[in-house]
Amino acid sequence: MKTVRKIELLAPAKDKQIGKEAILHGADAVYIGIEGFSARSAAGNSIEDIAELADFAHIYNARVYVAMNTILYDKELSNVEKLIHKIYRAGADALIVQDMGILQLDIPPIPLHASTQTDNRTVEKVRFLEQAGFSQVVLARELSFGDIAEIASQTSVPLEVFVHGALCVSYSGQCYLSQAITGRSANRGECAQLCRLPYDLVDANGQVLQKNAHLLSLKDLNQSDHLEALLDAGVSSLKIEGRLKDVSYVKNVVSAYRQKLDEIFNRRPEFTRASSGISKITFAPNLSKSFNRGFTDYFSYGRQHDIVSSESPKSVGEYIGTIKSVRRNSMVINTKLSLDNGDGLCFIDRDGLTGFRVNRAEGNTIFPAEMPNVNVGTKIYRNYDHEFETQLSKKTADRKISAVITISEQPFGFALQIRDEDGVSICLAEPFEKNPAKTEQTENIRSQLSRTGNTPFEIKSVNIDFDSQWFIPSSILSDWRKKLVEKLLSARRINYRRETKKLQATTHPFPTKELTYLGNVSNEKSRLFYNAHHTEILQPSFEQVAQKNVVLMTTRHCIKFALGYCPKETDRKNDFKEPLYLMNGKSKLRLSFDCKECLMQITQNE
Repeated sequence: MKTVRKIELLAPAKDKQIGKEAILHGADAVYIGIEGFSARSAAGNSIEDIAELADFAHIYNARVYVAMNTILYDKELSNVEKLIHKIYRAGADALIVQDMGILQLDIPPIPLHASTQTDNRTVEKVRFLEQAGFSQVVLARELSFGDIAEIASQTSVPLEVFVHGALCVSYSGQCYLSQAITGRSANRGECAQLCRLPYDLVDANGQVLQKNAHLLSLKDLNQSDHLEALLDAGVSSLKIEGRLKDVSYVKNVVSAYRQKLDEIFNRRPEFTRASSGISKITFAPNLSKSFNRGFTDYFSYGRQHDIVSSESPKSVGEYIGTIKSVRRNSMVINTKLSLDNGDGLCFIDRDGLTGFRVNRAEGNTIFPAEMPNVNVGTKIYRNYDHEFETQLSKKTADRKISAVITISEQPFGFALQIRDEDGVSICLAEPFEKNPAKTEQTENIRSQLSRTGNTPFEIKSVNIDFDSQWFIPSSILSDWRKKLVEKLLSARRINYRRETKKLQATTHPFPTKELTYLGNVSNEKSRLFYNAHHTEILQPSFEQVAQKNVVLMTTRHCIKFALGYCPKETDRKNDFKEPLYLMNGKSKLRLSFDCKECLMQITQNE
């Protein structure tokens, strides 16, 4: 018999309220930023917020991970050490970190997860992190399922992968473009997202190969159809990107992935969910209705052409049809979908993405608030579904932990027990003068003891162990039920066991003997860590000393491949002269290509 493996659906939380909604809609864990030290600097939260979210999550045996995944400076380390103790006392279950200096601090026994910012793309790197004491490792987004399976076969640390949301075009933790051009560091949570800008692609002779195109802006990841393959590859944690996303995005995406995973678990008993309770959703999830730039499964099954959203970095939403006819103040769309007043529609033309609002919809005929310049045959997308968003703005989920109540008669009165799906139980002894009932009481007793209302519990059955029919007033039964549920809720909080892990000093060799600015070493503690693991630091972090004429971005996305000039795929001769450049205003970025490793690198042209 195969060992049952717990699978974690990990959701983003911009704030505590969104975190709670993620859990209600089926997340097994949420990750949330802390003020000042998160790779999404705009998504920081207080210790009090994290404590409140953790208390809520632990009722369902769900976990809260705090993202502290930026590089740190020496002057910050003392405050970081104190902050980690506060995070631990607040009830957080793990820290997601990038800076190895944290492993040299005096921190509580809180598990550490290696952020994708630590560039985890090889067996050697993941094995090193496992031996260093990390409890979970977030793999690079660029890995294929075969790459993941190889890592899983040679390591035992739980592996986490992104399954949905925005893609960084660079290997995470290896992008210095924003820092070099704007002074805003991606490794400090302040990325200016220059990869989402339009560029002209120019060759060495000044020939413009492409003009005003978003050549580095990737589509969004969507692995919803490949979850089983990921589980078979050895993944244990499936992560949704989006710590800057709003609550409707989180509700919709979490619900969609929860349903997909539960369907797999029903067929594959060797997998099970990592938390308690069942989420009951009151809407039909649809991933295309939430923010997306078009979808890709990226490099899951190898290199593919269609991964870039070159027309626009904005959300296109769902495809609804084509323009059938255009009138002075209205248009008819050839679509099978229902359109509503307030919908946001868009189309792509030579200027990029153009959007407009539906003022009135009459079947397939729409009257825009302002008539756009659009032609018959144009493809139309809906990036704001008014009815869907209105639905999501209301209560859309309950999450219930199943329980069974047993009531039995005793010489002193009655005894009651409630036992939940995890085996947590509470017993009550209620002295009560027993009076024979004149009518059947079974249904009333079951009805009164089953009414758990807005609590986290759902009573699956009520067992009545009576020798005779006894009359118990409904008000008394209601009071007993409230006591049972309150005590069970307290017991679940008490019984929740956080994983703890005390770091031990290690000295095993780091995979490379030398580190340049690419190692992101920005403090003395981090330097000591690498020195202890037999690695010499040749350069400090790029944020501290901006190196000249160095690679600012390394990516598996290849513009030559996208243009059809990959030497591994075609004998087609270049009709341009290398090197190629990306130009936007005064910025001129030089492209170089490592065809052996299938990598493209970007440097700033001085």
